[in-house]
Amino acid sequence: MPASFRLLQPADLRPRNTFGVAASARRLVEVDDIAALPQALQSLGGTRPLVMGGGSNLLFAGDADDVLAIADTRRSVVSDDGERVVVRAAAGADWHGFVLWTLAQDLGGLENLALIPGTVGAAPIQNIGAYGVEVGERVVAVEAFDQDTGRVVRLDAAACGFAYRDSVFKRAPERWIVTAVEFELQRFAAPVLDYAGLRGTLAARGIDDPRPLDVAEAVIDIRRSKLPDPAVIGNAGSFFKNPIVPAAQAAALVAAHAGIPVFAVDAGLRKLSAAWLIDRCGWKGHRDGDAGVAAGHALVLVNHGDARGDELLGLARRIAASVQMRFGVGLEPEPRIVGARW
Repeated sequence: MPASFRLLQPADLRPRNTFGVAASARRLVEVDDIAALPQALQSLGGTRPLVMGGGSNLLFAGDADDVLAIADTRRSVVSDDGERVVVRAAAGADWHGFVLWTLAQDLGGLENLALIPGTVGAAPIQNIGAYGVEVGERVVAVEAFDQDTGRVVRLDAAACGFAYRDSVFKRAPERWIVTAVEFELQRFAAPVLDYAGLRGTLAARGIDDPRPLDVAEAVIDIRRSKLPDPAVIGNAGSFFKNPIVPAAQAAALVAAHAGIPVFAVDAGLRKLSAAWLIDRCGWKGHRDGDAGVAAGHALVLVNHGDARGDELLGLARRIAASVQMRFGVGLEPEPRIVGARW
């Protein structure tokens, strides 16, 4: 077998998902060199595998059949005109490590996305976002293996169909295997500081004119104060998307529920805080056996030890049902659910 990929059968997936739930794959293939991807897929008998990155956006409610992981972690500078810099990272690169690498070169643009778990390849799929920035705003192009044609293609940002926590890759996961991503960053970009708490954290540090690294460090501090560390307690970060509703519905909710946070999306739509809705339904800190909700953040489901994936999914469904009953608002999960339907 070529050294550019490895086939494991079966494979234990518990250490590969940040929820830490027990799961296994019938076969798992790890690919070091994208040129070997067609051969690696052939080793699975032509099936279309579940593609895993860092396992930070998955909930295994059952076992998987075939799994593929990109292990290529290379990163490089593609072009540099002194102000705008295009950088490239392979899909297997650790996202936070990649962000720190860009900051070490005085490049701004990804600092608001520091400490998000997962890999570079997963970032455009989910169109990850935090503290006022979505990764799709920084993407130049995504390279992906198209399983329909058997070829690697290059999609520019417009072709990626980025939306709130969404992309063409997420809408057709059986078709696309992201292999690399290119980003346009800047040496003298104005920081994005409008998100609640970010300016205050910087001000408390006595920083009036923050560099990208200053913003990243503030983001890291805020995230660590709010979100549990998956290395300490199993979780996948925010479990639910913030719901987007018609403006008229949001206005009715504001009239009926004092203090409900509402954010403008466009003239006809508003975004609500899923954490606020869940908290008002009394779920923060709730625990059913080892499946629970984080005591510090209502949006985070946690595994206190040996919770099964279906137990966490059942808890998530009960949470969503209570929000629907009280507020008339539907919730959707952010993580991909394997082995069950939402």
